Amino acid sequence: QVQLVESGGGLVQPGGSLRLSCAASGRTFNDYTMGWFRQAPGREREFVSTISWSGDSTYYADSVKGRFTISRDNGANTVYLQMNNLKPEDTAMYYCNAGAEQSGGTWRASRFWGQGTQVTVSS
Repeated sequence: QVQLVESGGGLVQPGGSLRLSCAASGRTFNDYTMGWFRQAPGREREFVSTISWSGDSTYYADSVKGRFTISRDNGANTVYLQMNNLKPEDTAMYYCNAGAEQSGGTWRASRFWGQGTQVTVSS
């Protein structure tokens, strides 16, 4: 089992930036590919980004490429999502996931979720 706690969400104007954090405890953090997913009201949860256990490989949804950067600190058991040039369509609850796997050209989340952190982009 792994426990995940997200933080860093908030209200930001279009064009602004936020940095999300996800602190992990429980099983060895290094064992997991870590990921971020998001869910907007009335929509299904969708893939945002993942990072391999070593940090050497990263993946992004097309909608966030060039604006978001995922990173991890295995010594601190934490994964980050730096979000720049935020747009109103980025408004969603953002969830951290441990153990996502690639499947059929996309990423399938594991059952290990945090509670989420709300990001609202509005003027």
